[in-house]
Amino acid sequence: MRKFIPVDELARDGRFEKLTMAGGMADARGGRNASSDQSRRSSNRISPNRPNASDGARSLMHGIFVGEIQALEGAGRTCWDFTDDEAPFALKLDMARQCWDEARHVEISARLSDYMGTEIGEFAENTVLFEAACSRDPLLRLAGVNRALEGLAIDVFTTMKEFGETAGDPVLRFSEDWMLADEVTHVKMGSDWLRRLTDNDPERRKNALEFQRVVDKLFSFGGTRSESEESPIGLARRFRELAGFTEQEIDDVAEVSLNSLHETAAERAKSRDDARGAFAETTNH
Repeated sequence: MRKFIPVDELARDGRFEKLTMAGGMADARGGRNASSDQSRRSSNRISPNRPNASDGARSLMHGIFVGEIQALEGAGRTCWDFTDDEAPFALKLDMARQCWDEARHVEISARLSDYMGTEIGEFAENTVLFEAACSRDPLLRLAGVNRALEGLAIDVFTTMKEFGETAGDPVLRFSEDWMLADEVTHVKMGSDWLRRLTDNDPERRKNALEFQRVVDKLFSFGGTRSESEESPIGLARRFRELAGFTEQEIDDVAEVSLNSLHETAAERAKSRDDARGAFAETTNH
């Protein structure tokens, strides 16, 4: 049986880079076509007018389903794993409320996947979302799950809602809008509790926010989420503001995501150059 290693331990060891898209988290049927260099498109955002729009949207919907299951598990573990001294009872009540929301999201996502013609297990899955919820420090769970993971959910649901609006699909648009409201609440709970628990401990707050930065890079998935039009998923600034992010914090997420996009582009360019060089060397012989 595989041993789960909390992301905070991976970060300390420098191993979290292996969990990025370059490390095998990509699914070729998803919203991004790495081999075509975006096919010279002016925008790579998921849109109904793209040739691979159906597969991109279905892949993202499947990813939402997988993420909701892992978010449910993460919030439930926070209710169970810590004493009231480690995590105040009021915090556990908020996590219990989140469990209820996530369970509903799992059901909605499963039904939407069926509605969109997708079977559970059709697309690749990963466990990095759950591993971000396995920290032994409740504050890092708030930073990794409620601030980073649920922050990503805000971006994803906003993108899918806009996809439904553009496609004229009221079922998808309404369902994503409904879940988006919950996700803003989840992030707001994390923002509020992170600040309350570190009111008198600026060093602990600094460490939690640094851990969040690590997880945000993971959840950028090689630039799949950023403010650049080259990324399929955009950054939902307004909803992040409503969820308790400061403008500087949003700028930080944007910077991490854009850097991840540029790093991935550089890696792909190097791989192409290496392949061309190897081919040229072979033909010269």
